[in-house]
Amino acid sequence: MFSCKEAESYSLVIEGKTAVLQAAPVSFNLETIGLDKIEDLSEFVLTNQGEAIPFQVDHDKKVLCFVHMPQRTVNYTLKRVVVNTQADRGVSVIQNNGDLHLSLGDVPVLTYRYGMSYPPKGVDSIFRKSGYIHPLLSPSGDTLTRIQPPDHYHHYGIWGPWTHTRIEGERVDFWNLVEQQGTVLFNKFNNTYSGGVYGGFSAHQEHINLKASEGRQIALNEDLEVKLWDLGRSDRYMIDYVSTFNTPLDSGILFEAYRYGGGLGMRFTERWHKGNCSVLTSEGNDRLSADGTNARWCMVTGEASTGEGTNGILFLSYPENRAHPEPMRIWPIDANGGRGDMFFEFCPIRHQEWNIEPNKDYRLKYRMVVFEGELSPEEAEGYWQAYADAPIVSKK
Repeated sequence: MFSCKEAESYSLVIEGKTAVLQAAPVSFNLETIGLDKIEDLSEFVLTNQGEAIPFQVDHDKKVLCFVHMPQRTVNYTLKRVVVNTQADRGVSVIQNNGDLHLSLGDVPVLTYRYGMSYPPKGVDSIFRKSGYIHPLLSPSGDTLTRIQPPDHYHHYGIWGPWTHTRIEGERVDFWNLVEQQGTVLFNKFNNTYSGGVYGGFSAHQEHINLKASEGRQIALNEDLEVKLWDLGRSDRYMIDYVSTFNTPLDSGILFEAYRYGGGLGMRFTERWHKGNCSVLTSEGNDRLSADGTNARWCMVTGEASTGEGTNGILFLSYPENRAHPEPMRIWPIDANGGRGDMFFEFCPIRHQEWNIEPNKDYRLKYRMVVFEGELSPEEAEGYWQAYADAPIVSKK
């Protein structure tokens, strides 16, 4: 809600149950002040203590979004101006040759692969895949994801197939492609969007049962929404990752309890191993103790490609997710013949099965903060608090 000081000038205040300690996306409905009928908001500016703040309006022209920073005051003003003062960095989306690139300014930092990727020559084509994120880059340009590693050709950057499932009592594995039981593939884009504050896409993905009598049965329909937020700084950016899924099968589908499956999984760069990367969870667990435990957040940090400094990702689980604080799969430090390669996953079915009823929507929400340098435990907790208890806009 807003209070109108004068024509074409509106005041708002940020509130929350907890203090905003880190950057937090904020949104509000323009219909409350009648601006939903304005076709072009480029003549408006959002300010905080006289500073122009980048903002963006959704495709329906009803919701205005910006990123609230803890160093700002809680008071903002939206008003009409003579010239457009929008920032020129923002997030752009470019579609090219099977790849959807999300860029901060002119630097691509996240790519969603919607075209089919095939394994290296001589490897069974059953490992072909579409519908995954790779590469994901650090703010300085280091590649953090990995696909088709020789030890696990079915690993694809950031992705989340379900592993041990039951369809009418028969086991179907969508994760281990070598089993030739199931796979997850891109179907179409619901939408893509870009702007001065965020950019992203919603993709429809199909979880296909290859064991069905008809040869190709859709077991799950999934809409994956990925939104990249420009935090206005060179050492941090933020990604929201939301999976909404349902099954069209009359019998439903059972996700059996298992240490892998669903949620948000990531195979990290081959540069990282037991000697140059670390893990810290919200409960204080590290690489040696985190596997199988539950956490609100988990931070993975590794050596930069230059050999100087570090970068990494903070993974946040939303409080409404199933089994939150969420169980994790983190590879042991002696994985891959003692190399200690890095794999992380929020795995909501690790300790308890999940029965998916027919024609009912389910949702899992995650946030990632991709960072350069160091990110302290206090910062990590601040990011999670801002995610779990998002600031709201109220009448001043």
